[in-house]
Amino acid sequence: MTKKRLENAFKLLRSLLRDDSDALNLIDQVEERAQNVEFKTNETESSAGGHYPVPHEIVKNELAVAIFSDGACRGNPGVGAWACMAQNAAGEILFESSGVDANTTNNRMELEGVISGLKYLIDERGGISQTGKLEVHVYTDSRYIVDGMNQWLQGWKQRGWRKADNKVPENLEYWKRLDEITSFYWSVGFHWVRGHSGHPQNEHCDRLCNQAIDEARL
Repeated sequence: MTKKRLENAFKLLRSLLRDDSDALNLIDQVEERAQNVEFKTNETESSAGGHYPVPHEIVKNELAVAIFSDGACRGNPGVGAWACMAQNAAGEILFESSGVDANTTNNRMELEGVISGLKYLIDERGGISQTGKLEVHVYTDSRYIVDGMNQWLQGWKQRGWRKADNKVPENLEYWKRLDEITSFYWSVGFHWVRGHSGHPQNEHCDRLCNQAIDEARL
């Protein structure tokens, strides 16, 4: 088992047992002990560099990073997964990750993919103090996210997290998390890519989502 798969297993257990405090404490103990386990390398992750084109927005910019993300759900709501990967201007893959939720929606998984990508980039760079000068470009096939970040978010915030019709935006807790984590970067741009159209990084994230759901066997 790879470290990523074990982390996904812990996340899934927490999702299934979120209301059982004793079980959650036991999971925490097991996860703490697992930190000392030596994991085998995931060949897909270690050999991914150089196989994906570099987006023109980050070419020749050492302070720019691209994040690609996707979300999937079998049933809406139903079992879902998110995935993300990051790439620097040299074309190197900095990380990739995925996770599963036993009862979620497609939009929530799309949001979680972006949030996780931005969070993992902070971890990869060594903390928030190291990301203040980074220019990040997020690529997603979710119009919901791109329109939300580029068109709706500022209006929601000005109205006290309300839409124009005075209703609370759906998935508000996810939007607040995304808004907060983008503030740790110099700039974060959001770009829409067409899903299932051969975009290499988007297709890879889609495969990671489906693989995560398949392995969860829910």
